[in-house]
Amino acid sequence: MSDISKKLPGRPRSTKAHEAILQAALELLAEVGFEAMSIDAIAVRAGVGKPTIYRRYANKEELVADAIESIRQDVVIPDTGDFQSDIDALIASAAQITLSPLGRQTVAMIISSASSNSHFAQIYWTKYLQPRRQAFAIILERAKIRNEIQSDLDPGLVFDTMSAIMLYALIFQPTTESWEVYVRRALHLFLKGSSG
Repeated sequence: MSDISKKLPGRPRSTKAHEAILQAALELLAEVGFEAMSIDAIAVRAGVGKPTIYRRYANKEELVADAIESIRQDVVIPDTGDFQSDIDALIASAAQITLSPLGRQTVAMIISSASSNSHFAQIYWTKYLQPRRQAFAIILERAKIRNEIQSDLDPGLVFDTMSAIMLYALIFQPTTESWEVYVRRALHLFLKGSSG
């Protein structure tokens, strides 16, 4: 086979088109919801062809997960040298991200999409939540080494419980204390007795 007949690389992906696709997906997600939106509608809204979308994403679920993540900030995993200070820093960071209008809208989109589509929920869990869960486990591993918590404390369960408390307090806002204080107090109650 000659060099000329070898397959040449395709056109480079357009950043502008990619951003338009993500923006169109977010707009339609907010307007009509996950189930009612389609790749066709996203392509029309973004001003691109369907093949442009399918070169990037295998399905709507992957696209929507990526679109949601494009407007989320990562929670930084702190390392203060003290377990309680790490947790406090994590809660403060989550509050800054989650309690903004965009943060609230993003959380609502994640819950709505995951509740109505198990395939989306699985993709979002695997691609975005599981890596965060694994990163969070580092905080507990450090605390175990420092003998601040019991060695058998399950990091995944702590992460899931903290996430549940945060989401509950976001939807049913505490009336006598701030979101941060409520989450900190609830998590402290959960972790009580887990000190080494």
